[in-house]
Amino acid sequence: MTDLALKPRSRAGGRSARRAIRTARDFTMLPGLKNNLPLCEVMDGAQVEKIDNASMDILENVGVQFRDPIALEDWKRAGAKVEGELVYLDRGLVRELIATIPSDFTYHARNPANNVRLGGRHSIFVPMTGAPFLRDLDDVRRNPVLEDLAMFHKLAHMMPALHSSAHHIVEPYDHPISQRHLRITYSSMKYSDKTFMGMTTSPKNAEDVMDMCAILFGEDFIDNNPVTTGNCNGNSPLVWDETMLGAMRAFCRRNQPVLCSPFVLGGANTPASVPATVAQLNAEALSALAYTQVIRKGAPAIYGHYLSTVSMKSGAPMAGTPEISLMNFMIGQMARYYGVPWRTSNTLGGAKTFDAQAGYESATTLSAVMHASANYIWHSAGWNEAGMHCSVAKFVVDAEQCAMAYRMAEGPKWDDFDKAVSAVPDVGPGGHYLGHPHTQENFQQAFFMPELFDNNSIEQWVAEGSVEINERALKHARNLLAEYQEPKLDDAKNEELLDYIARREREIPAADELNQSY
Repeated sequence: MTDLALKPRSRAGGRSARRAIRTARDFTMLPGLKNNLPLCEVMDGAQVEKIDNASMDILENVGVQFRDPIALEDWKRAGAKVEGELVYLDRGLVRELIATIPSDFTYHARNPANNVRLGGRHSIFVPMTGAPFLRDLDDVRRNPVLEDLAMFHKLAHMMPALHSSAHHIVEPYDHPISQRHLRITYSSMKYSDKTFMGMTTSPKNAEDVMDMCAILFGEDFIDNNPVTTGNCNGNSPLVWDETMLGAMRAFCRRNQPVLCSPFVLGGANTPASVPATVAQLNAEALSALAYTQVIRKGAPAIYGHYLSTVSMKSGAPMAGTPEISLMNFMIGQMARYYGVPWRTSNTLGGAKTFDAQAGYESATTLSAVMHASANYIWHSAGWNEAGMHCSVAKFVVDAEQCAMAYRMAEGPKWDDFDKAVSAVPDVGPGGHYLGHPHTQENFQQAFFMPELFDNNSIEQWVAEGSVEINERALKHARNLLAEYQEPKLDDAKNEELLDYIARREREIPAADELNQSY
C-alpha cells in the first residue's frame, strides 16, 4: 500500500474548503475580445473620402521626410519620387502597398492558451509603458528599478482582461540605458506567458529583441507567426527618423508587427482643427504603413497614433478631452476604410494622483475607444500624470475597468433567456428573485461585480474603516502579488536567454552613467 492509501479519507476540508474553492480568484486570461458594440462613426462616406483625399494630397505634394539613407534608397527602388530626404508618395503606390497588409492576424504567446486574434472586431488590452516614475505599493512617487518592472509584469500576468505584459511599463533605472532593453525583454518573457511588446529604442536594440524572440519561440516560428509588437513613433509633422525606421526594418524583416504611430499634440504639431489633424495624422500613418510593405510585403502592421490635445494655457498635453474621443472615432473609420488593424491609447490621465480627475479622464477615454472598436488598446492600465508615472493602485483598478468594458462589449447574453423569463411567473407580483434557483445558479455571471469598488452602505463603509479606492487598490495589489505563481520558462530556453543577455552586456558599452537619483 502507498503512503497515500494509508492516510485517512476526509471530505477535502469540508464546508470551508468548498467555500474557498468557490471564492478563489481566477487569474485565467480572458480570450481576446470580440467587440459586438455598434460602431460609433462620426463621419459619413463623403467625409471619409475627404480625409483620404486630403491625406493623399499631403503625401503627393507636401511629402514626408524620411531621415534615413536606407529608407530613401528603398523608396527609390519602390518607384517613389525622392528629393533629398523628402519622399513624395503617389496615391496609387500607397494604395497598392497598404493592400498587402493583413487585415487581421493572431499573436502567439508562450502559452498557446493565451494566443489572441487582432483585427476587424478583435481587440486586446495592453498595459501602459514608458513611465520614468512609479507610485509604488506605499503610494510613493519615485524612480523605478528592475524589481518594480517585474512587479508590474506579475500584475499584468494575473489580470484576466490584460492580454499582454507589454515591455518597459516603468523604466528600470538600476541598469544602464544601453543595456536596459535586454533585461526589460527578459522580464516580459519570464514573469508572464502572455504576448508582450519589443523595444524599438534603436535598430540594434530591436535586433536584440528579435534574437531573444527567436530563442524563445524558434527562428522559423517567428518568421511565420507574430509573437511580439514594436512601436515606431513618427515626429509630427511629417517626419520619420533613422532610429524608428531602422527598428521598423528589424521587426518587419522578421515578420513581426509594428505600430506606425504619429505622435499628435493637437494644436502644437498639427493644425488646430480635429478634421485637419486627422488628415495629417492619416498621411503620416499611411506613409509608414506603406514602408512596412516595402521592407517585407505581407508583413503585419498596425495603424497607430498617440493622441493628445495641448492646453493653450500651459502647452501641456491633455487627456480625456472631447476632441480626443472624436479623433478616435474618425481614425477607427479611416483604418477600416483601408482594411488594416489600428491601435489607440486607453485610460489616460493627466492627474498627479489617483483622484477623481484620473477617473474621469480614464473613463472618458475607455468609453470612446470601445465604441470606436480599436484593436490594439495600449496604455490600458496604470497611466497617470500624462504618462510620467505608473500607479500601482490605478494599474489594478484600470485592469478591472477593462474587464468591465470587455463584458459590456460582448453585448447581451441570450443563452438562458427562456429559462430566466420563466422565473417571472414563479416569483409573481411583489416577490423577489434572490432565492430563486435561476438567481442562485447565475448571479455570479449575470452581473459584473467589481472587486475594487465599494457599494456597501455608508454605515458599513465607515464601520470597515472608511477605506477609499486608492488604499483599497494598494491592498488588493499586495494580495495579488502574494498569490503570484511564476509561469516557468523552459529551463533550456531560460539558460539560452540568460547566456545571450550576458554576452550582449559584455559587448554593449555601459557608457551611460546609471541614474542614481532613485
